[in-house]
Amino acid sequence: MSKKLVAYFSASGTTAKVAKDLAAAAGADLYEIKPAVPYSRADLNWHDKQSRSSVEMRDKSSRPALDDTGANIAAYDTIFIGFPIWWYIAPTIINTFLEAYDFSGKRIVLFATSGGSGFGKAVASLQPSAPKAEIIAGEILNGNPDKKKLKAFADKY
Repeated sequence: MSKKLVAYFSASGTTAKVAKDLAAAAGADLYEIKPAVPYSRADLNWHDKQSRSSVEMRDKSSRPALDDTGANIAAYDTIFIGFPIWWYIAPTIINTFLEAYDFSGKRIVLFATSGGSGFGKAVASLQPSAPKAEIIAGEILNGNPDKKKLKAFADKY
């Protein structure tokens, strides 16, 4: 049995709830990926082309700073990484997180919350940030997935 970590970024709390439930169902440790500067409501307004999230997502080299880099990635075999889907991919802070650690030989299983889109090009946009890891598009976990569904998802990996 491999040691598992659920790491997540949540801008509004939706992904945080799913991540906490997934960690409990999987018997995994939990780690929150926090930006050094939290996102405000105005930052998340995707209708505003000048909002922080819009600017970051247009610039593929954008790497929002992390609040900390204290995750003990070396202790885990499988890392579930959760995030909200932004512009059909992961927010660029997920690239920042992947680039802050050595994920060599690790299995990274993605999960996301979304207002309506799938993973899109999330795996392709994240792979260069962790080139020596296996990145798997897991599932979109919207709504309030029950423990049985979350355990089945975690047990696949």
